Order: sequence, then C-alpha cells, then structure tokens
Amino acid sequence: MTTSPSARARPSVPPTPWGLVALLGSLTAFGSMSIDLYLPALPQIARELHTRPGQVEATVAVFVAGMAIGQVIYGPASDRFGRRAPILAGIAIYIAASIVCALAPSIEVLTPARFIQALGGCAGMVVARAAVRDHFDHTETARMLSFMQLISGIAPIVAPVLGGLIATWLGWRATFWTLLLFGLGTWTAAFLWLKESRSAATLAQARLEGPFRAFAALLRQRRLLGYALAGALNGACLFSYVAAAPVVIIDVYGVSPAMFGWAFALNGSGLVLGGQMNRYLLRRWSPDFLLARVGLIALAFGALLATATWTGVGGPWCVFPLLFCTITSYGLMQGNTTAGALSVDPIRSGSTSALLGACSFGTGAAAGAVTGLLYDGSARPMATVMALALAGSVAALYGLAFKRSGHPGG
Repeated sequence: MTTSPSARARPSVPPTPWGLVALLGSLTAFGSMSIDLYLPALPQIARELHTRPGQVEATVAVFVAGMAIGQVIYGPASDRFGRRAPILAGIAIYIAASIVCALAPSIEVLTPARFIQALGGCAGMVVARAAVRDHFDHTETARMLSFMQLISGIAPIVAPVLGGLIATWLGWRATFWTLLLFGLGTWTAAFLWLKESRSAATLAQARLEGPFRAFAALLRQRRLLGYALAGALNGACLFSYVAAAPVVIIDVYGVSPAMFGWAFALNGSGLVLGGQMNRYLLRRWSPDFLLARVGLIALAFGALLATATWTGVGGPWCVFPLLFCTITSYGLMQGNTTAGALSVDPIRSGSTSALLGACSFGTGAAAGAVTGLLYDGSARPMATVMALALAGSVAALYGLAFKRSGHPGG
C-alpha cells in the first residue's frame, strides 16, 4: 500500500557544524575537481603527447570507471576499519597518482595513472556520505548533504575556468600539480580534524558479514533500492548534460568556445542554488515530502526541455532556461535521495554509500555513452535522455521508496 510521504519536519534546527561541513564537502569534491579542472587541457595534452584526441578523452572515461569501482571497495572497508583510515589511505594514493600524471611521458602512462588517481580520490566521496549519517538523523543528513553541496558545488563552477587559465599560462602538467596540492591540503585537514565516527554496531555487523553479504542484504531492501535508483537516474540526467554540453552549447547553439566555460559555470551554479533551496525547505518539510513534489517538478522541466528541442520553439532562448531549471532540480533532489537511502539501514552506511556511488557513476556513464551514440547534430538526444532518466527517477520513488512495509525505516 502506497502512502503519501509525511510533510512533518523537525521542530527545531540545530546549529550547523561548519568545520565538519567544510571538510566533508571538500572530500566529496575530488571527482568534480579531478575531471573539470583538466577538461580544458585535453587538446593540449593530445598535442604534447603526440596522440589522438580520442585517446586523451578516454582518460575521462577511465577516471569515471575508477571512481565507480573504488567506491565499492572503500564503503565496506569504512564499516569494518573505520572512517579515518580509508580516507587517509585513499587520498595518499590520489597524491601519488597525481605526481605520476604530472610527470607522464606518454598517454600509456597517463591513462592508468588516471585510473589509480580515481581509485584513491573516491575514498573521500564514499566515506564522507557515511560519516554524515554517523553524526545525524534522516532529516539532518539531508540538510548536511545540502550544506556540503555548497562546498563541493563550487568545483564545477570554478574548475573549468581555472583549468583553462592554468593550461594556458602554465601548461597541462600544472593542472595535475594543482590537483596534488588539493589532495595534500585535504589529507592534512582530514588527518588533523576528522574524528572517527563509525559506531560499535556498524563494526559488529561488518565483522559478521563480508562485503558481498552486506551488498546482498542491501539489495533486498525495496525502499533503499528506490532511493538509490532515484538518485542514480537523477544523476544520469546530469551526466547526459555534461557529456553533451560542449557539442550542444558550442556547435548546436553557436556559443563561442571562449564563452562556453562561463555558460557551463552558470548551469553549474544551479546545482549549488538547488542544494541551498533544499536546505531551507527542509526547515519546514521532510526529505520525502520534498522528493515527492520536486521529482514531479523536475520531470515537468525535463519534458518541456525535450519538447522544446524536438519542436524548435523558442530556440536557445527557450532551451537554455529550461536546461538551467532541470539541472537546478538535481541539487534539490540529490541530498534527499542520498539521505533516504542512508536512513534505511544505518548500520551498513558505508556499504550503502558505496552502492549509491557505484550506481550513480555506472548509470551516469551509461547515460553519457547513450547520449553520445544518439547524437544527430541537435540537442534532441541529450534532452530526451534527460527526460527519460527523470521519468525513471520518479517511478523509482513512487514505486519503491515510498512503499511502506514492515521495515523499521518505513
């Protein structure tokens, strides 16, 4: 039996631990920093390493694959060995791999180095989500994730512009030295200020079961699957945009390459705006109440975007505002889907975070690939994939996440 998500929120809002938010937000920024900062340098890398552009672009796909695989490792490890050790070990790997990337003499060295860099950097992303759930309940987890989005959301806004400046003035290798400094700074902050937060109950559960049994237990929980699929498909909408943005914005709608970084940054600001809107709305309504309504609003924007691209009505003056609104909805939804999934089985929060990350990157990579394969010289494939992903996200919410059962989290 389906019931409407409750609109009731917490009666009071506790003070925000800004230091913890800043640290955890920085840990979740490894992915966007490591991709967006070096995207402007791809043509320069191809020239200097005497290789085809396609081989350099493959280093992006390799990095995404490393992020997806690594999260499956670090999540269960953080349940068994604690939150601090996997984060510090992962960032140390990231730092070492960044040095190899900066010194890489060929694409054959750069490509595996990027994979290892992703395997290290994803530790911060997956464990940070689990650490948030260690400290806060369902509603406060959603609020903290929205706060963290304010920190991590700066990366897709600033990184493309900063990366272009670094590549132009200092060369592409300087982008990896910059990532090295980011890793060193974050490792130092985590070593000094991140306290161990894994509970005794989580440790006891992790000792009773291996990673495969933990994932199997999570996959049997319908509500958790609903939140995970909703978040992954919502993310697939964003990945589809990121994969198609350069071609669509520059080639289809005629925005100059010099202005592309600013257009990309403007849409990136929508992610931050959505996250902060969600943070304020959570003072009045519960995460599920917001998801039930924002999901439908996001789907409406996605459908309007697809319609605009297929009919051509309004041209870019219609497409760009709808694209901004659709991307902004990601910021409104993602913290709530993540908090919902983490609330279902709190003692397996590390494994849950790993499952969320793997689903998100896997689904996102597939959406990006499909968008590229269907490209026909227009924005229609991108907009269609985005709309279909949002439809699937809403279906997962109403078909699985909002189904009440005998589960304690119901």
